[in-house]
Amino acid sequence: MNNYLSSLFNLSGKVALVTGATGQLGYAICESFLASGMNVIGIDLRISQSRVIQSENIQYFEVDIRNADALKDFFNKLSSSIISIDVLVNNAGVSVFEPFEERPEESFDWVMDVNLKGTFFCIQNYVNFQRINRKHGSIVNVASFYGVISPDFRIYTDCSRKNSEVYGATKAGIIQMSKYFAVHLANDNIKVNCISPGGIFNPENPQGEDFLQNYSFRCPMKRMAKVQEMIGAILYLSSDAASYTTGQNIIIDGGMSCW
Repeated sequence: MNNYLSSLFNLSGKVALVTGATGQLGYAICESFLASGMNVIGIDLRISQSRVIQSENIQYFEVDIRNADALKDFFNKLSSSIISIDVLVNNAGVSVFEPFEERPEESFDWVMDVNLKGTFFCIQNYVNFQRINRKHGSIVNVASFYGVISPDFRIYTDCSRKNSEVYGATKAGIIQMSKYFAVHLANDNIKVNCISPGGIFNPENPQGEDFLQNYSFRCPMKRMAKVQEMIGAILYLSSDAASYTTGQNIIIDGGMSCW
């Protein structure tokens, strides 16, 4: 039994590709994969040296996931040294915070391009990469509980980072895209799932004190999430423990979406 359980969650020696690798969640994902014995490929639009993990088992690349040709070239270069990417984590995402009445088209397009188009291009190139080598795999998309529920704007009393309609729309799109590709890629033996984080506390750029109190009052677990609390679901969906799990959205929000 012990051998069976350890094999379920054994990620040692596998390869993961993580987008948005130097952001708050991306850094934690890369760190947890490395601790699990995986080799990691981290991509981001700009690689911030302050967010780089020093390890011989991780490589970083600057890639714009909005650029289909750049992504295709990147995957072609990977194919010279790697025959399979066991896990793709589509974590890269952006948002905008100006009032929707003042939102310019450029802001709307930017969020759509990164969150939806970029995720699609990554899935497209990943699937083509795996098919060439006839390898199975797993895709984990990062959505949001704001793809399931609407923000309660009463909690944003001292926080300018009000959640936007376009962010929520793209995250809802990622949830649906996960379901679509779970069905479409089942014959390729590629699982597709997503997680929907609730609000994550950022100690490097803290949310306002009033916001934290309001959010905690609104949340059944009475606090924001720690970034590490997203990792368990990602490791599960990346492992053989989830061999019969596909098309699912795991909401990790302290119960907020239960109201």
